[in-house]
Amino acid sequence: MTREGTATVAPADRIAVVTGTASGIGRSIALELRSTGWRVAGIDLRDSPDCDLGLIADVTDADAVAAAVAAVESQLGPITGAVSAAGYYEATPVDAVTDAQWRRMLRVHLGGFLHLTRATLPGMLARESGAIVAITSELAVGGGGPGDAHYSAAKGALQGMMRSLAVEVAPRGVRVNAVAPGPTDTPLLAADSPWRAPEYLQTLPTGRLTRPEEVALCAAYLLDAGTFCVGETLHPNSGAVI
Repeated sequence: MTREGTATVAPADRIAVVTGTASGIGRSIALELRSTGWRVAGIDLRDSPDCDLGLIADVTDADAVAAAVAAVESQLGPITGAVSAAGYYEATPVDAVTDAQWRRMLRVHLGGFLHLTRATLPGMLARESGAIVAITSELAVGGGGPGDAHYSAAKGALQGMMRSLAVEVAPRGVRVNAVAPGPTDTPLLAADSPWRAPEYLQTLPTGRLTRPEEVALCAAYLLDAGTFCVGETLHPNSGAVI
């Protein structure tokens, strides 16, 4: 793990750590939080230039995530919010999914959330204050199409873990919630993705993909304003699942 970027030294009581901040939804979450006064530490496999503090680590590596979180608390202060946004997408027919693909999908999505939570939760519980947000997926709720079984399984498991964890830690002052986006206009979706096809977009009430900025607004709300939300899921999906 190596540090890149420069930490902000001005005092603040809202410090968030977000995974997947190099691009896409994670980057948009970092930008939105910073625009509302949060100091944001980003964890990614690549540089996170839009964060106050960027840390390079693999979310599937529990020790690397724990070390990154320790660095955040040392340089920025106690973490009050955490967002697990690191992820990836691939479409593979279920009979062609290899064991390696299956393990990687679970390790990135479910394992990434577990590792971030396990590293940030003890401090939140000790202070009896904090909020955690998991970025799940519309496919965790409504299922997907051909080739989406292993992705939907990983996101569905993440959705279940979020709900159980919310019940476990809410009495101790920590809120856990989720955002389940529909197909979102990020580099994660290839130009030839069926989710970008006009035939699919015509089925959406809005007629367009979800924007990463809209997902970020939901995550920011759950961290900061949604103080009554426990085990809830917001659905920015252009009306795909209602």
